[in-house]
Amino acid sequence: MSRAVVEPRGYDAIVVGAGIVGAACARALALTGRRVAVLERGSAVSGTTSHGEGNLLVSDKGPGPELALAQHARSRWGSFAAELQDEAGPGFPDIEFETKGGIVVATTQAGAEPLRAFAASQRAAGVDAREIAIADALELEPWLNPAITVAIHYPEDAQLEPVIAAEAMLRSARRAGAAVLTHTPVTSGLIENGRLMGVRTDRHELRADMVINAAGPWSGEVAELLGAPIDIRPRRGMVLVTTRMPQRVFHKVYDGDYFGATQSKDAVLQTSSVIESTRGGTVLIGSSREQVGFDASLRVEVLQELALKALRVFPFLAETAVMRTYLGFRPYVPDHLPLIGPDPRLPGLWHASGHEGAGIALSVSTAEIITALADGQPAPIDPTPFRVDRPAVLGEAA
Repeated sequence: MSRAVVEPRGYDAIVVGAGIVGAACARALALTGRRVAVLERGSAVSGTTSHGEGNLLVSDKGPGPELALAQHARSRWGSFAAELQDEAGPGFPDIEFETKGGIVVATTQAGAEPLRAFAASQRAAGVDAREIAIADALELEPWLNPAITVAIHYPEDAQLEPVIAAEAMLRSARRAGAAVLTHTPVTSGLIENGRLMGVRTDRHELRADMVINAAGPWSGEVAELLGAPIDIRPRRGMVLVTTRMPQRVFHKVYDGDYFGATQSKDAVLQTSSVIESTRGGTVLIGSSREQVGFDASLRVEVLQELALKALRVFPFLAETAVMRTYLGFRPYVPDHLPLIGPDPRLPGLWHASGHEGAGIALSVSTAEIITALADGQPAPIDPTPFRVDRPAVLGEAA
């Protein structure tokens, strides 16, 4: 996408970041009639969103605010996906929304009871988490390791193609009048009388009533440039991609270690097995988490751990060739909750970031909260847990 050329002018809202969260916010605000500009320092949808697996999960979240946000988002994605496809038009690629469901397994006796207890806590919070017999799990996933000790079926889990979905959101935003300016990095904020009035880019000044920081793992850098630092860090993840094959994995399948890895505050490597098929016939194998800054170097030992753990779930993968690997960076906040809403330290600044690996799923609800608060209307769920002025975000003890 080439860099658009526009005359500097005022906007009602500027969204910094053209990933799926920024795209969702831009679309939602533009559909209210606001004049919206989206600023992206690179190409649209080229960061975290382009390296995601497209997960729409409730299975990996314990009771609390993030689960409530995920449940709201999941309740919206069916109709929202249809809206996006309709707005994009018949010639636009399918966003591949699939309600495939998920299966979480324990591969050891020691892991069985903790997984059962976790599923029970989710059921108490309204999640459809069904413990199924091993024989029934093998009916759903015939290639699954028969030595698993527990299986929990999550019918609500879903998946989509994240790049296509984000591009569909941007297409919808443009049709509603939004400008999408790629290769346009923000260099500083326009602050007048203690209020953020817009931003400077490497080309000109843009003014707006609200500036939304939706820059994913780069949100900390953007916040620093705008004068209101926040503690968002990159958390790297790597994925293996197999060669194409007849479908042997029918759900999103992962081991019970996954939740612990996502919630860990440890900066060192965390891995768990997460396996799923794509429509193209490949199998995606994750997942890893580690805090190494924006280091994009290949670490073979991480890939080895992913492969070994995946074999405990699907032994047939031992005979499967790996076609490629890729990595990306998730926006990590120490208390594992996103930032959604205005920044009380700097009027005019808003944040929509810090979703770590759940931004694709939570983008729709994040955009609805931002728009409701901007309109002075009640948010679809309580936004208080996601406020910006909390200790973990401001670099204090979480």
